[in-house]
Amino acid sequence: MSIENEKGTLSAILEKIQTEAARKADYIAPTDALQVQTVDGNTNIVLEANRGMPTMEFQTNEVAFQQLASNCDIDVRTARRLRDNENYAPEFDNLINKILVNEPKSKMLRTFDGDQPLVRAIVSDKFKTFDNVDLVEAALPQLMESEADWQIVNGTVTDSRLYMRLKSMNQVAEPAIGDAMANGIMLRNSEVGMGSVEVMQMVWTLWCLNGCSSEKKSRHTHVTSARGTEDWSLLTSEAKDADNHALQLKLRDVVAGYTSRDSFDEAVEMFRIAHGDVVENGLLNPSGVVDNVVKVLSLPKKSAGDVMAGLMQTIQQSGYSNKPISRATIVNAVTAVAHTADADSVDDWYANGRAVLDLPRNQWETIAQTPLAA
Repeated sequence: MSIENEKGTLSAILEKIQTEAARKADYIAPTDALQVQTVDGNTNIVLEANRGMPTMEFQTNEVAFQQLASNCDIDVRTARRLRDNENYAPEFDNLINKILVNEPKSKMLRTFDGDQPLVRAIVSDKFKTFDNVDLVEAALPQLMESEADWQIVNGTVTDSRLYMRLKSMNQVAEPAIGDAMANGIMLRNSEVGMGSVEVMQMVWTLWCLNGCSSEKKSRHTHVTSARGTEDWSLLTSEAKDADNHALQLKLRDVVAGYTSRDSFDEAVEMFRIAHGDVVENGLLNPSGVVDNVVKVLSLPKKSAGDVMAGLMQTIQQSGYSNKPISRATIVNAVTAVAHTADADSVDDWYANGRAVLDLPRNQWETIAQTPLAA
């Protein structure tokens, strides 16, 4: 069974995962064996020769630079300003190098080899290398064999994370007349210490493909107590691979559970209830509703315009037009922002939709009792 979409999203993701897997190389080294040099505005890292390994020089990407600054307890905005100013860059390098020597720690450098070797992450030496290819190998066979008939909706691989979001073609329901929804699942991972290995259930509004994350989530950190100890160096490759294989099996079973009809029906029931939570004066004062949503969810004030655009779109779509604004309407208004968000912020907006569903009654009333415009 094919789960590809007409855009070739899955093929593009798999190609990038395979290309990056072929280039990756990891090195565990003490920070006093590293030297930082700013070259043409970029922070390069030199790894000194050790145990038969030659001296190697790498460029850094933004993720690795942020982790370098954090490791030295320097605010990343300050670090970036010092690095980017040619008058300060030499002194900045000297400061970083002194901290690396005087406060030595054991770190793993996750790198890409090639014509321009790159440090893509500086993480703990206990970092569990359960990579994107491991997650895909665990989840895709289960998804392809599922009776839910999965199809990928969107996803990508950024410097920070892998994202894959899918919807079922036959697990569908209407929590309200005209509001067609489908079961969904999200896979997420970070090879560079910017997040855990995650499998999460989602619900998709089919008219506009707004996604809302579920409370059903399986999360596994990238930290293992074995690496970084003397015992770790004694383990065979077979033993190390077995640790990852155990997690793959667990994720396979989690994927199977989240793709069940029963799990989807529970999520649909929440939306049915949300359709009944009506906002007083909502259509008469939409800007007031949006202001209260931004306030209750603690969103940046600048996001109000995006939420308003989502609200205007939602009240015109099937299942919501010619009806009062409800909690379900607000969920769609908030998650619609994901369509224009950057790749690493999309899931934040899906989570904001879930937050609206989970608002306790007193916080929901702040939105529901929006007064008429003055």
